[in-house]
Formats: sequence, C-alpha cells, structure tokens
Amino acid sequence: MIEIINLCKSFNGHVVLDNLNLAINTGETTVIIGRSGCGKSVLLKNIIGILKPDSGQVLVNGKDVAKMDEKELNVLRLKFGMLFQGAALFDSLNVRENVAFNMLEHMNSSPVEIDKAVKESLALVGLKAIEDKKPAELSGGMRKRVGLARAICIRPQIILYDEPTTGVDPIMGDAINDLIIELHNKLKITSIAVTHDMTSAYKIANRIAMLYNGKIITVGTPDEIKNTKDPIVRQFITGAGKGPITEGIDFEHLIRG
Repeated sequence: MIEIINLCKSFNGHVVLDNLNLAINTGETTVIIGRSGCGKSVLLKNIIGILKPDSGQVLVNGKDVAKMDEKELNVLRLKFGMLFQGAALFDSLNVRENVAFNMLEHMNSSPVEIDKAVKESLALVGLKAIEDKKPAELSGGMRKRVGLARAICIRPQIILYDEPTTGVDPIMGDAINDLIIELHNKLKITSIAVTHDMTSAYKIANRIAMLYNGKIITVGTPDEIKNTKDPIVRQFITGAGKGPITEGIDFEHLIRG
C-alpha cells in the first residue's frame, strides 16, 4: 500500500532521513522502532504529506505524495487516521467535536450521520456517554482512546500511530496495545506505528523495521527481531547501555555534567 523509495530529509544541514527505503504491506501493522529523535515522526509526516522530502518518493497506492497539490493531499489525508503523541485533542472542543473533527472540516455529513459515527467510534474504543465532556475532564488513558476514536471516525484505510503508549502507565499501555490489535482485526486496516517501546512493538506488529542513522537497517517479524544477531538492533531491543549505538559517548562526563 505504501512504498518509500530513497527518501531523504535534512534540517539545517542535519541529515534525518538518508536514502531510506521501506515497503508497507496492505493489511499489516508495521512498527518502526528507533531511538528518540532518530526521525520516526519525521518519516510519518513525510508519509502523510505534512513534510516534503528533499529527494526520493513516498508512494501511496502508487501515487507520489510529494507531487500532489493541496487539493490532492486533502483527498489523500481522508484515507489516513492518526493518533498523535498525547492524543492532541482540542481543549476548547468537547469529545463529540474532537472525534467528529475531520467529518466537520472535510465532509458534508448531516448531524445525524455525525452523531452516529461518533457514537460508533467511541464504542469501538470502549467509551460511551462522554460526548459532552471536555478533554480536561478525562484521564490520560481516556484521552488516548478519544484520540483513537477521532482517528477511526472517517473509517480510514491507514492509521498512523505516533508513540501510542507514551504518557500512560504500563497497564493502560497494554490496554492501548490490545485496542490497536482489536481495531486492526475489526476494521481490516493497514497500520504504521512508531515507538521505542519494545513491549508494544512485539505485541502489535506483523513486521518491525528499525530506523538508525537515517536508514531502515533491518525488517523482520517480532520473533526475527527478538532473535537478531545484528549488534545495533540487539543493543536497542535489550536496552544495553554500551554497544555500537552508544560507542564514543562519554557517560561519566554526562553523569558529572
């Protein structure tokens, strides 16, 4: 469904994505792992057309996102749902307005259609009778669920998850993982998640890809990644303090400040 070919993106001379290549298979959940700040979120923004690459291509159903005009991008984005870090709800809107945001902005839906879609989406994430509440009245886990309800409200073909378990406790994080799997199975969608949470990655992924130094250095099933012999991937998934990823870093100096 999505093919990324030789994708390059730099900011102020700093290379973030460096001839990156990756294929996202239809109907699968692909999880992209990597250290904080390695470019995972930048990759998502290139996929959805928020950022344009310096060179290379992002093909969605064979069409190059970077060559689309604003009208074409708006049509494309209706195929995507996105769960942002922290859910990114609008504080001034209630739950109903947050969940229905894309319908209200981009579709000529009737109030009855909107109300039905909102209630169905909230039910899918295990919430009901909270449509009139404001985000400030919700727990962190509930805000994540409302963000997910917004992502699925227009029944997208593809859902992007940006650090889906960040900001919630391990129990709620596991509940979010279960929810991602349930939605994938019920809605038959293609999913891309970026995370550095390996517990989440192993649980929700069909395939895991590791981003390192601007490139995808390995792709495999959760079992293949768990049993990898690659020293860079091994250090990341085990959380070891010393190894090729941290080679050259003076930890004693960092501790001393």
